[in-house]
Amino acid sequence: MTDIDLSSPAGEPGQAPLAKPVVLRTHLSLWVSDMERSAEFFCDVLDMLVTARGPQWIFLSYGRKHHDIALIQAPEGAAQGTLGLQHYGLEIEGDLDELRRLYAMLLSKGVEVIKTTDHKVGFGLYFVDPDGNRFEFFAETVHDDEEGIAVLGQHHAPSEPIVIDPLYT
Repeated sequence: MTDIDLSSPAGEPGQAPLAKPVVLRTHLSLWVSDMERSAEFFCDVLDMLVTARGPQWIFLSYGRKHHDIALIQAPEGAAQGTLGLQHYGLEIEGDLDELRRLYAMLLSKGVEVIKTTDHKVGFGLYFVDPDGNRFEFFAETVHDDEEGIAVLGQHHAPSEPIVIDPLYT
């Protein structure tokens, strides 16, 4: 992976039109009560493959990209209604600077950004809609899905917090 400078200057609000996302691919993340049972179900019923495992998640693929569904272990004793959608991932066209521009757009619209992460195959920017549903803008840094599967497996499907500054351009 190439080195990316996460500390570039952020610019000033209102200097140019706000960025608009160009979504390339998506993935679905689900809170589940039993990761193994859910993985077996999706592998059996939807003919998916397990591509990576972490201590609290399992990634599944239809075989064309590194993951299409992520199963996230819900907290012990989670009640019905707390299981289900964990986030909806939207892969964007562009690089880290485009993700930073989208960050600025979200902030300027008053959208709550809940975390920014390094997934080793790209960077994620998580935000919520008015009902609290979580979404992720995702900028890939590893564009070959075979390599992406290897990287996710090697790093155990990471979600490491990072600081990304919004870019107002």
